[in-house]
Amino acid sequence: MPVTVLLVDDEPLVRAGLRAVLEAQPDIEVVGEAADGAGVIPLVRQLRPDVVAMDVRMPLLDGIEATRAVLRTVDAPPKILVITTFENDEYVYEALRAGADGFLLKRARPAEIVHAVRLVAEGESLLFPASVRQLAAQYGDEGGNRAARAVMERARLTEREAEVLRLMARGLSNAEIAARLVVGTETVKSHVSSVLAKLGARDRTQAVIAAYESGFVAPG
Repeated sequence: MPVTVLLVDDEPLVRAGLRAVLEAQPDIEVVGEAADGAGVIPLVRQLRPDVVAMDVRMPLLDGIEATRAVLRTVDAPPKILVITTFENDEYVYEALRAGADGFLLKRARPAEIVHAVRLVAEGESLLFPASVRQLAAQYGDEGGNRAARAVMERARLTEREAEVLRLMARGLSNAEIAARLVVGTETVKSHVSSVLAKLGARDRTQAVIAAYESGFVAPG
């Protein structure tokens, strides 16, 4: 089954460019488009895309609020990939905090766009870990915020789970973590699932953001 994608951007040329790049791949299908975040929820419910690729800055409803709305109101929500002009964009970090699964630069090369969509759809490794770390260092609360620290303390991660979370923050995939720890991939998947459950995180991106926000992992 192909990865299905909904494109959301107020610039028709951007949507057309993304569509052309993605539909050139046999395993990716663009199932719809919207010109603003305000139109996302009905399309998500109707089309059930695997991934929503959405501009972070739009005139009526931006990508941050649209991300929150989708995750709050849609059952089994899609993965959300926010699109930005600027890499060091505070809007991007806020979108990640709101629940987005990754971000993509509008100037990205076609191969990078395809890779980002596939990686976010799979959910088995962090997209652009160095950039996420840089955003956390620039826009996160220094030393972590109180609420995030409380969540981390209540989680009571085991030593192995803590180790897995640190490796997730470095961008290692499940297979790479398994090789590093000399364990099976299924064992790593079990640890990752346990980390997500204990932190109340939807996916590994949110777990990594929680690790940075709490000060459990230093972003610097």
